[in-house]
Amino acid sequence: MTSARASAIAAITSYKSHGQAWNFRETPTSEIFGANVFSESIMKDRLPKSVYKALQATIKQGKQIDASIADAVAMAMKDWAIEKGATHYAHVFYPLTGLTAEKHDSFLTPTGDGDAIAEFSGKELIQGEPDASSFPSGGLRATFEARGYTAWDPTSPAYILDNPNGTTLCIPTAFCSWTGEALDKKTPLLRSMQAVDKQARRVLSLFGHKDIGPVTAAAGPEQEYFLIDRNFFFARPDLVVTGRTLFGAKPPKGQEFEDQYFGAIPERVLACMLEAERDLYKLGVPVKTRHNEVAPSQYEIAPLYENANIATDHQQMIMQTLTRVAEKYGMACLLHEKPFAGINGSGKHVNWSIGCRLGNLLEPGESPHANAQFLVFCAAVIRAVHLHADLLRSVVAASGNDHRLGANEAPPAIISIFLGEQLSDVFEQIEKGRATSSKASGTLTVGVDTLPPLPKHAGDRNRTSPFAFTGNKFEFRAVGSSQSIAGPLVALNTIVAESLDFFANALEKAGGSDPAKLNAAIEKLLQETIAQHKAVIFNGNGYSPEWQIEAKKRGLPNLKATPEALDVLVSPKNIALFEKYGVLSEREMRSRYEIYMERYCKDINAEANSAVQIAKTMILPAGYRYQGALVDTAYKLKSLGQSVHIGTLDKLTGLVGIFEKNIEALEKTLAHSGLDIRAEVTHFHDHVIPAMAALREIADQIESILPDDLWPLPTYREMLFIK
Repeated sequence: MTSARASAIAAITSYKSHGQAWNFRETPTSEIFGANVFSESIMKDRLPKSVYKALQATIKQGKQIDASIADAVAMAMKDWAIEKGATHYAHVFYPLTGLTAEKHDSFLTPTGDGDAIAEFSGKELIQGEPDASSFPSGGLRATFEARGYTAWDPTSPAYILDNPNGTTLCIPTAFCSWTGEALDKKTPLLRSMQAVDKQARRVLSLFGHKDIGPVTAAAGPEQEYFLIDRNFFFARPDLVVTGRTLFGAKPPKGQEFEDQYFGAIPERVLACMLEAERDLYKLGVPVKTRHNEVAPSQYEIAPLYENANIATDHQQMIMQTLTRVAEKYGMACLLHEKPFAGINGSGKHVNWSIGCRLGNLLEPGESPHANAQFLVFCAAVIRAVHLHADLLRSVVAASGNDHRLGANEAPPAIISIFLGEQLSDVFEQIEKGRATSSKASGTLTVGVDTLPPLPKHAGDRNRTSPFAFTGNKFEFRAVGSSQSIAGPLVALNTIVAESLDFFANALEKAGGSDPAKLNAAIEKLLQETIAQHKAVIFNGNGYSPEWQIEAKKRGLPNLKATPEALDVLVSPKNIALFEKYGVLSEREMRSRYEIYMERYCKDINAEANSAVQIAKTMILPAGYRYQGALVDTAYKLKSLGQSVHIGTLDKLTGLVGIFEKNIEALEKTLAHSGLDIRAEVTHFHDHVIPAMAALREIADQIESILPDDLWPLPTYREMLFIK
């Protein structure tokens, strides 16, 4: 075993946690939840009554922020933060890298007489000015045009970020250019929430509702991730550079025993989870669930449902916190969609719905067939997904996600809707005329006298569906684990806003406020909607080859890879959609297309260069050393008059020869230039990726015959099972 691998295993077996113990018996979670958040209760205590009411009107009713209250809010925030040990404040924003960005400024201001005071003005709260030229802009900004602005988002609460040497007041913000165009993930999300709010209230008003209030999109994203020891991580250049293993032979055992899923959580992993959860509780992130996932060393954390904008900010906090806390426990958190070949990758299931003070608008109730309001909103989603399935596929497109979509571990690249038996039956009745009944939920009897009867849902779940109805919400299961959920939410909100707009127009024209006419118009609208859009409803096995054929017959798009999926972003249909509802302009859409296409090329280029480097400097020399050892052994045996079997030498020599040629072939594919972005993406997809796969195939065969003490990289067996 190489010294790097041996040292890694020795460090793991002698590992002692340096994490901070927390006594939850002395300080229950209810006391720490939101402790670092500038929450409603803190605002109420610290702000003048008029300022508090004005700010709450913005947060809860969607009214435009009154700039005149900014100084009072800033002073209260500053005083609260300094009491919490803060020395700096940071405008936190979400550029088109998909990551979180921060610009820190000190509260300290020199007075000119050798002293300094802590200051924080309303102007500094409302607006910051980070350099916009160094973030991806897709042509919205030239490199020499540096000005960009962060704008305070009062609907997402400010919070304190702890550090061993102090704390920072973090203020969630939007990020836009000097020309007012969105350079971030938050701005389009807020615009899309505005769009769905406006159109949903139009529909609700037709049902006679007066006091509706804002209609809010809500989300609850489930985060899957891997944890491996940091000693292994740093001994794998591919993991350090790309987030995934570019080489690695299949271990003797993978996930086929099905013993990892919901198994007992290893002690070190559980300690890490507990500290991460504690930190997230303090930030007001409502994390609820943790468990082992299907693949070895894979886990999941899931928060409760909340406002989609806040959920998106919290999701970024979750990824940051998991990565940071894992280091304290000697582990690396891997958020790549497919860090290890041959076992399940990681996704991010985004649960989505819309609601208002009337309740969840996707709640079917006990009798869905008689719940006209629910049926209208559910039908609007069905229509939206059918008309814009290509768009939903495009917003989860990334090189990492290509490794898992379509495999027997994640939804296929064909976007379809699972409704379940109960709702499918209701909509089938509607299509035929009128729904008169709903399948009952019932009770499940286990057959053990000491166990109570269990309530049974009216339908089963379907893990192969990319977009599944799960009781009172839809679960978008195709999102990648490393992705921001903002893009998928922007798409969902906008396409549903378009369907609700279409429904409102039809119902206003046909029925208006006349109940009899309205009911007839709703029946007709629902019948027509299901007849025209039922092709997207599929309750069967999304992994089956038959579904691929059936989906094609139904006219459903099957965008298997990122390049063709991203092309959809700049189709005239989708540009017109986003422009109509003020979510993204054509320039903003095309900028994103350029950024995501360029990111695809950069990702694959980094992987290919890393593969070449590892192949030439680590794997090939190991192969040469074993060749030399085999030749030396064969020569000595022959000189002693012993029979010599050179099968292994022949096999290895053949593999090493092919490996050298494959390295040259991969290097050749990387030596291209002068291509436009679309041609470059095609080149990486059609030539570089296959060349990488060919190189890996031979490398994994070489690993399987090399002596353990010569193989230079930590193996799958070690990384996945030594904890």
